Amino acid sequence: MSRLLLIDDDTRLTDMVGGYLRQNGYEVETAPTLAAGREQLKHATPDALLLDLMLPDGDGLDFTRELRGDARTRRLPLLMLTARGEPMDRIVGLELGADDYLPKPFEPRELLARVKALLRRAAPEAGPDEVLRFGRLEVDLGARQARLAGQPCDLTGHQFELLTVLARSPGRVLSRDQIMDALKGHPLEAFDRSIDVHISRIRAVIEDDPKNPRRVLTVRGAGYVFAKKQDAEA
Repeated sequence: MSRLLLIDDDTRLTDMVGGYLRQNGYEVETAPTLAAGREQLKHATPDALLLDLMLPDGDGLDFTRELRGDARTRRLPLLMLTARGEPMDRIVGLELGADDYLPKPFEPRELLARVKALLRRAAPEAGPDEVLRFGRLEVDLGARQARLAGQPCDLTGHQFELLTVLARSPGRVLSRDQIMDALKGHPLEAFDRSIDVHISRIRAVIEDDPKNPRRVLTVRGAGYVFAKKQDAEA
């Protein structure tokens, strides 16, 4: 049974959402403040975290930055829940390392679908190991890890999936719609900027110079292409 931690000070919402998720087979623990959430995370790491952004003792965005800076919670699947509807809040959340973002109010069934997808992406896949190699970059599908010159790249589960989609089709231009379709079961809202944010993060960890990318290229008006070779490999 997967264990979820829900950090939100809205007791009515946590009672409703917690009850619904438990009915669907999840173990759910709740915390009304960031301090209470930190205390629970000290004792055990959940399979996924559902985090509100507006809490009485701090900002969920700052807490996300804190989690991603800790080796123990760096890859913890994280879904943001918030009443903030501004696109910039979503963009900042994704840039800081959130895997998904769900604005309030939301349907419990949609939350359930997103939780399932979040856990599915985080789970290791059975089957033979396969490593895609591109010069100094390796995309290890079995270990669900990208490595640059042998060093692990700091990517969230969703960012690794996105990199894999691109790396499986080197030299082929993929539109944003094609990328979203390829991310099977991923319910993240298909607004174009979310893809841009994740691509920016991927570039930051796999490119020598993210501002002048040579691996993941933008094709204006069309989408993205994963270069088969960089100049140094030609």
